[in-house]
Amino acid sequence: MVSPALKRNADHLLGPAANSKKLKGGSITSFFGLSQPKALSTQGAAAGTGTGAGAAPRSSSFNKEKWVASLTPEQKELLQLEIETLDESWLAHLKEEVVTPEFLTLKRFLKKEKEGKAKIFPPEEDVYSWSRHTPLHTVKVVIIGQDPYHNDNQAHGLCFSVRPPTRAPPSLVNIYKGIKKSYPDFVAPPNNGGLLIPWAERGVLMLNTCLTVRAHQANSHSGKGWERFTQKAIDLVARVRGNGVVFLAWGKPAGMRVAKINKAKHCVLQSVHPSPLSAHGGFFENGHFKKCNAWLAERYGEDGIIDWSLAPSKKAVEPAGKENSAPLANVSSSPDKCAEKAEEDSTNPSLVEDEFDDDDALEALVAAEKEEAAKAVSGDADRTSP
Repeated sequence: MVSPALKRNADHLLGPAANSKKLKGGSITSFFGLSQPKALSTQGAAAGTGTGAGAAPRSSSFNKEKWVASLTPEQKELLQLEIETLDESWLAHLKEEVVTPEFLTLKRFLKKEKEGKAKIFPPEEDVYSWSRHTPLHTVKVVIIGQDPYHNDNQAHGLCFSVRPPTRAPPSLVNIYKGIKKSYPDFVAPPNNGGLLIPWAERGVLMLNTCLTVRAHQANSHSGKGWERFTQKAIDLVARVRGNGVVFLAWGKPAGMRVAKINKAKHCVLQSVHPSPLSAHGGFFENGHFKKCNAWLAERYGEDGIIDWSLAPSKKAVEPAGKENSAPLANVSSSPDKCAEKAEEDSTNPSLVEDEFDDDDALEALVAAEKEEAAKAVSGDADRTSP
């Protein structure tokens, strides 16, 4: 359930009009026809208040209460989710976008989905979890996903990430393999887990292009307005993170999202998608995780690199000078080399082939497994027949 303090604050900001007229069918917590939200994580927000490597001071000029008071009653109702759960570091810069006709049309569409009893993923309280786990002023790396997972107990607002006990989907398994290739000490989470919150809280923004999806219907919310909003978020990072960030764009759709990024200021690394049906085209050999850290080390120092580990007591980071390891400086990591590499990747036909999302890959794997099982059964029958 949303914490009482957060709820009281939101009710105060929304004013009497919003309190006297709840959304049809219940409060904002049932906006997507789901159960009451769990407590919002404060770890991401807390992490963003520091002054560590790459962090910038949180803006204090945004008066959220005054902004909410300026909204119309309909805007307050439609934007209650953003008011309650979009981290203020992001809302301060995206407040003009959320009141545009395009975004309000998106919110009306989502409201109709709820009124039609459609089940929506991720759970309502997790739609903007990326913003709370990775406040704007802490972003050092951006991983761009596509559509949220659309099956039960999967999507929770961070691209590629799933909550336990859900097993890591095929693309995430390949991401682990890519890290392992660069960092042999990397250990995947126990029980084939796929929770990536530790990365988010270390400055890795994991943003899907589309933030919601109807249950069991891939891409059902694409083209409704999320793409414009998330592009604004990507452009915002590129604009305000003055010391530069690393953009990891896997697959053609993600590549389109970073096409206009200033490669002299930021590092843009592109390759095929990690889906099992495209990863063979160069994902395992792209070295993105080590190249990312090499670039961050030059911009932020050793304290600015990302520890990719997800298992307790294990680190997937290579400090400079580690025995028997190539120093970070030996990797193509300078801004110029990063820009050259991005240009090389963008013109390499093998890196812009069509890729498949997790669902396509999973269905293909399941079909292949069934075929193999059928062959095995057939073989056993042949061997036991007279």
